[in-house]
Amino acid sequence: MYTIRAMTRQELDIAIDWAAAEGWNPGLYDADCFYAADPNGFLIGLLGDEPIATVSVVKYGNSFGFLGFYIVKPEYRAKGYGIQIWNAGIEYLKGRNIGIDGVVAQQSNYKKSGFTLAYGNIRYQGTGGGDLTTDSEIVRLSTIPFDEICEYDKPFFPDDRIQFLKRWIEQPQGTAIGILRNCKLAGYGVLRICRSGYKVGPLFADSPELAEHLFLALKAYVPEGTPVFLDTPEVNSAAVDLAKRHNMIVAFETARMYTGKYPDLPTDRLFGVTTFELG
Repeated sequence: MYTIRAMTRQELDIAIDWAAAEGWNPGLYDADCFYAADPNGFLIGLLGDEPIATVSVVKYGNSFGFLGFYIVKPEYRAKGYGIQIWNAGIEYLKGRNIGIDGVVAQQSNYKKSGFTLAYGNIRYQGTGGGDLTTDSEIVRLSTIPFDEICEYDKPFFPDDRIQFLKRWIEQPQGTAIGILRNCKLAGYGVLRICRSGYKVGPLFADSPELAEHLFLALKAYVPEGTPVFLDTPEVNSAAVDLAKRHNMIVAFETARMYTGKYPDLPTDRLFGVTTFELG
């Protein structure tokens, strides 16, 4: 009676709700953005007609995949349902390098499936507020040609994510800004509304100073005292310093792991992860 199949768009809302119940604090408009990345990359496990397990296994380009939303309803855990949907997801991504931002406690289990640790990611929590920027070189990302945004984004991700990116930077109640140097994009960041507060991600910039300008500009769009989160790769000491300097505290940690060779990403310019669920 246990079946595994691709989710419908409506069923993805189930996975989002379960993620919220686990304390992962998804964005209010994540589902549409995620589904656009790979409509076949979200699996659901059903016992009869009851959804009891989920996993996302999103394909990017021809070489990369990212695994997330690996959740089994609490009352059905340790009964073998989770490993079945996990294996189905791994099979869907067969032949690709697979990434995951796994909870630290499960790191040893992921190693058994062939994942190796690249580095840790740390979610920092602070509060919003501040003065809106008057810097003329900080602009709405919508004023930049999309091709130019894609070209800037390309080094930060292992393979093509154009369909996802287009939705991500245009999501409702979000703010996407870029920073210019010599009339060229030198960094960009996205702020999105979540179940609790707001998250900044991605936050990419050519220098720590530019990253801080972007971060403060985005933080100013968050109502005073409202939670704001930044997911930083711990290998970027400047990103960690940025969070600490603005009195942010550690709220959550993940282990970034891969089944294949670690992608050669410019982590020194990566100050905020786009999303733990899709990479």
